[in-house]
Amino acid sequence: MTNNKSEQFNIEQQDVASIAKVLSHPARIAIIQLLAKKKEIKTGNISDFLPISRSTVSQHLKELKKAGIIKGTIDGLKIHYCLDMNKLNEIRERYNKFFLKNISDFMCKC
Repeated sequence: MTNNKSEQFNIEQQDVASIAKVLSHPARIAIIQLLAKKKEIKTGNISDFLPISRSTVSQHLKELKKAGIIKGTIDGLKIHYCLDMNKLNEIRERYNKFFLKNISDFMCKC
């Protein structure tokens, strides 16, 4: 018997929930929007645009990078971050497929 309840759900459910968890924090959404606007930005500069500290930005970048949503290139002591458009397109396609496949479950017949 498994102790991890999430393992009792199918892969699609786990994947959709995993992405939702990463995207569930407004700071991460703001970082994604900032990177979309700026195309690329250095680690230390991100906190200049957001109402959070550099250490907090670092934690959010770590989660976004772990999910594959952003990529980082080392340049001396700085890391240049940008969006991984392939991953973002994959996420969009996965969510589109999920909602289209399950649309009848989401429509209220009231």
